[in-house]
Amino acid sequence: APIDPQTIVKHFLSFNEMMELPWTPRYSQIIGAGLEAAADSDESNSSLGYWALAATIFFTVAVYCFEGNLDHRQKSAYQKTIFPQELETTVSVVDKERAAAASKKSPKEEESKEGGETQNKEDDDDHKPLLPQLQSKFKNSQAYGLDKINFGMISSTYDTVESVIFLLLGFLPLLWDKSVEYGSTYFGYTEQDNEIKITLIFLAITTVIGTITSLPFELYSTFQIEKKHGFNKQNMGLFFSDKVKSIILTFLIGGPFVALLLRIIQSGGEYFFVYVWAFMFCFSTFMMTIVPVFIMPLFNKYEPLPDGSLKTSIYKLAEKLNYPLTLLFVMDGSKRSSHSNAFMFGFGKNKRIVLFDTLIQQVEEDEILAILGHELGHWKLGHTLSNFAITQIYFGAAFYFFSQCYGSDDLYSAFGFDDPSRGVPNIIRLMLFFQTLWAPVDKVLSFILTVFSRHNEFAADKFSVDLQMSKKLQSGLCKIHLENLGAMCPDPWYSTYHYSHPPLVERLSAMMELDKKQK
Repeated sequence: APIDPQTIVKHFLSFNEMMELPWTPRYSQIIGAGLEAAADSDESNSSLGYWALAATIFFTVAVYCFEGNLDHRQKSAYQKTIFPQELETTVSVVDKERAAAASKKSPKEEESKEGGETQNKEDDDDHKPLLPQLQSKFKNSQAYGLDKINFGMISSTYDTVESVIFLLLGFLPLLWDKSVEYGSTYFGYTEQDNEIKITLIFLAITTVIGTITSLPFELYSTFQIEKKHGFNKQNMGLFFSDKVKSIILTFLIGGPFVALLLRIIQSGGEYFFVYVWAFMFCFSTFMMTIVPVFIMPLFNKYEPLPDGSLKTSIYKLAEKLNYPLTLLFVMDGSKRSSHSNAFMFGFGKNKRIVLFDTLIQQVEEDEILAILGHELGHWKLGHTLSNFAITQIYFGAAFYFFSQCYGSDDLYSAFGFDDPSRGVPNIIRLMLFFQTLWAPVDKVLSFILTVFSRHNEFAADKFSVDLQMSKKLQSGLCKIHLENLGAMCPDPWYSTYHYSHPPLVERLSAMMELDKKQK
């Protein structure tokens, strides 16, 4: 059938009308109340209200396009089939140094060879050249990275589309109005007198919706991608058990936290941001205390590291660095995944170290010590405290600027909270502030913190080098990279923007340069 020119003009004019500023959501509180916006609403002509919705959508899409471009660059890197020359050259040096060290065994070590064939085989496995192993896993690493980046691009597309649709439809004011309705119908709450209680209903609904929409992605990532590449060890029962525990903890801890936060904002007056800042400091400290002691054991088993040479060596290293180590645990990380890790926690004179059981299986004892030397370097160099301080400064700055924008009714009206007879809920003020005005700032700060984190990683590597652990740290990092199928040829732009740790080849090269200077 021929195309009707009038139909084309009609659609063009309709699209043109949609693109006219200011953009307004499909649903707003005035529309929900059945009122006429022009008659009952004092429509703002301020620049903030005029541009708010369109600018937020533009920024959301712009970030998606920018990060999508980086994803495509990384995808191209994962499609390479030739092992990277720089990594080959660097790891070959590591292998030569390991071989030279192995050839210098003491007579006592040589005599220990008579201890049995099994021990000999384990020693041989530990000292196999790393380069052939990395080369043999290169194809698997590329395939794993390609699967992850493809999945990440699909997930990112969905998140962006969902965000834009929710903004255009007015999902936020609709959900708030429904929460008010449910609170009134089932509990007798009123918006004016019970804002915090209605807020908890609102957050419960958003949590349930977010859990449902994210569940297919989490299931695919865990039981398709991670399982396909040999990492996932959990079953559906454990997965959903973790999910239920997480939701319960969110309600038990998140509920009182939000209620107290909103109460402080309500009662704090003009300088409420100062009290909020103090509250956030106390809450951060509280969470840093209870999470490793009470919450993490709900998901994993923590057992004391058995007596032996590894335990003795770790305590000696801690004593050498004046690290007040009180407890040393092994965590059953293999219960869920074959990925490996180690971390430290604790305040004051009560410090603890946790080793994943997978880490103990994947690297030698001396390499574990070198890795812990790196982690202890973060503590010794003040990185732990500086990160905590930066977080608190971030909270202070964010809530200060939020206080300056607190009364920006034009902003909230642009997103559908446009009924002048109703006050804008504080949780909505917070959410819209962080989603709009603070979002560009947050992106810039996140990148700066990523760069800062990479700097700290190099510094911690240097600390381990200064402890004469360079060779073992290099081989340990290679083995972890090998076992975890880490990216062997990451795109430089992608890694600079996303990686909190420098790529393997950069860390190895930096340590080799430090070794040369010490000779």
